[in-house]
Amino acid sequence: MDPQTILSRIGIALQQARTQRGLTQGQLASRAGVTRQKVVQVEAGLGTVGAEYYAKLAGAMGLEFSLTPARRPTLDELQNMDLS
Repeated sequence: MDPQTILSRIGIALQQARTQRGLTQGQLASRAGVTRQKVVQVEAGLGTVGAEYYAKLAGAMGLEFSLTPARRPTLDELQNMDLS
């Protein structure tokens, strides 16, 4: 599977977890000890953000990562893929 799709899915999952907890991006940033801009970048699934930031946000919400078998990309994910 395309690494960008994986990062995008992680970012979406973290964003959903944040909103389910009623947290703003600023509140999560404060809890995790990062800037709000890093939260924005992680939730966007940017590959230029180190894995440490993904882990900090997850940890600040009492979450950890687990690996699961890949599922096929959704139509939206396929449309956003860089196939060049």
